[in-house]
Amino acid sequence: MRRLRLGMVGGGQGAFIGGVHRIAARIDGQWDLVAGALSSDADRARASAADLGIAEDRAYTDFAEMAQAEAARADGIDAVAIVTPNHMHAGPAVAFLKAGIHVICDKPLAATPEQADQIAQAQKDSGKQFILTHNYTGYPLIRQAREMVARGDLGEIRVVQVEYAQDWLAEETSGKQADWRVDPARSGAGGCVGDIGTHAFNLASFVTGLRAQQLAADLQAFVPGRQVDDNVHVMLRFAGGARGMLWASQVAVGNENALRLRVHGTKGGIDWAQENPNVMTFTRFGEPKQILTRGGAGSSAAGTRVTRIPPGHPEGYLEGFATLYSEAAALIRHVDQGQALPEGHHVLGIEDGLQGMRFIAACIASSRGDGVWTPLG
Repeated sequence: MRRLRLGMVGGGQGAFIGGVHRIAARIDGQWDLVAGALSSDADRARASAADLGIAEDRAYTDFAEMAQAEAARADGIDAVAIVTPNHMHAGPAVAFLKAGIHVICDKPLAATPEQADQIAQAQKDSGKQFILTHNYTGYPLIRQAREMVARGDLGEIRVVQVEYAQDWLAEETSGKQADWRVDPARSGAGGCVGDIGTHAFNLASFVTGLRAQQLAADLQAFVPGRQVDDNVHVMLRFAGGARGMLWASQVAVGNENALRLRVHGTKGGIDWAQENPNVMTFTRFGEPKQILTRGGAGSSAAGTRVTRIPPGHPEGYLEGFATLYSEAAALIRHVDQGQALPEGHHVLGIEDGLQGMRFIAACIASSRGDGVWTPLG
């Protein structure tokens, strides 16, 4: 079974997330990076490709040219990873899907609802896979939490609390990573809500299996002159009656990447925090807390399947991304052979991306309406 051939759009010199995707794709030996349009600047695109050992004839300066050229090659790429700012997701995604090439794309799906619809239509027309990389869904204890909820360990879910707090945009900041995130032309109308609020929302939905029906949101831009939100408070109403609260902030001084999820049901509750991802507490009603560790005693089948190293060794961000790439490879191989994805794999797709876009749009609409309860599409 050969390794799948991967192309990349974006992620050239000076980019952070492109390097993360490349490392993740290599960890389990499922992918080889063989082609790329790594920058909108032609010279940087060629230099970036040379740095990564990409052959000169597969170092492209235009994603549309790359899509057509790779589709025509006998050894063309099996999938492309799109690791650009939000406003540059739709163009490449549509081009590669139309060329008959599977797409792996960073979140959120797009910068605008119109762009999201274009991607969804192209995916439907092409029949190819669109895979969304919400990397925190790949953590072993998150897989275990999902399994615990599904088999009823927590009982009927009542309350979901999720937060994602950072402080790196607590004052006016410049630089490659900050500039596009605070520019609505590139990030979309949502700032913090699109960048990390979607991660929190997706994680809550992934673990609980619940679908949010309505929300009431209050978005702020605390930094003077900032054109997009940098702090988000949301109340959620889920199908079935559960209630949720979501807080996302990029101005919460003292926080780095403090993503935390708590789920409470009629029989028990769980508490997990991304900055210490190898530990999760589980409490049955009326009993002492249990400390569950990744790969340790009490590990479930779902968590063990995506655990790579023995308990006690840190495992987290890069490995979570690697799980997504391995499961994307499994999906592509099975679909191309007309087979179903193996049990236990959880690949996020176009509908997850559209739900994230509905979340952003509903938050913005609710906040503009002074926190009015707003349906999620």
